[in-house]
Amino acid sequence: MNFISIQNVRFSYDDIEETKNPVYAVDGVSLEFEKGGFTAVIGHNGCGKSTLAKHLNAMLLPDSGKVYVDGDDTSDENKTYDIREKVGLVLQNPDNQLVASIVEEDVAFGPENLGIEPAEIRKRVDSALKAVGMYDYRMHAPYKLSGGQKQRIAIAGVLAIEPQCIVLDEPTAMLDPSGRAEVMNTLIKLNREMGITVILITHFMEEAVLADRVVVMDGGKVLTQGTPDEVFSQVELLKKHRLDVPQAAELAFRLKGRGANIDKIPLTAENCVKMLGEVLG
Repeated sequence: MNFISIQNVRFSYDDIEETKNPVYAVDGVSLEFEKGGFTAVIGHNGCGKSTLAKHLNAMLLPDSGKVYVDGDDTSDENKTYDIREKVGLVLQNPDNQLVASIVEEDVAFGPENLGIEPAEIRKRVDSALKAVGMYDYRMHAPYKLSGGQKQRIAIAGVLAIEPQCIVLDEPTAMLDPSGRAEVMNTLIKLNREMGITVILITHFMEEAVLADRVVVMDGGKVLTQGTPDEVFSQVELLKKHRLDVPQAAELAFRLKGRGANIDKIPLTAENCVKMLGEVLG
């Protein structure tokens, strides 16, 4: 069942009426996102992936085409409130989303603005903090937390609104490997244990491998899409468009180019070790 439907969307930051040849950040994109799915959207800087993310909860509206969230048209101003309750957006820098001096107050900010009853807010805050593994830090000051912890608090703040879908715009870009692992483990848990639809914008191929589906963008368009295996087996196509592949796939690609008999391109270190064992036999 499709939860978000993007239909031939075009968007430019230029003034369309005044610019003869506007540059489209998103140029004729059509995509469907299934309810309960985990999709990674990848591409190099400037490919349009962050612009696309902001269309998914009506932060941006298309110049042409349509975006539907659970059947609601994002361009319908009467539906904006409902759409933003259904789709939460987490940005790259968690400091831009943390507004209070105490963790639990920050997580409560969203529900309070929705007019939720205090008892329900308490329940939601505790539940959200437990879901991201940060309940023990509820009385801490956000500025004292690590980058990965801050990003998990930002995710908890979105969870407290109880969205059906979370869109994350490069949430690990500013984190070290440990912080990145914290956030990714949290997202996998939210998706697989709580059934929340996750759409992850990232430039880390090793993160994209963990998704159910990968969408590759370039020049504001969808270059290719499919399962991680389907997408990352297209090594030549991705390299042609200046895109990286997981290190395991890179090694296999080079070995294959030197005549090694490799049937399936590995995506993880574990599968790469298995492949090397078979090749070196």
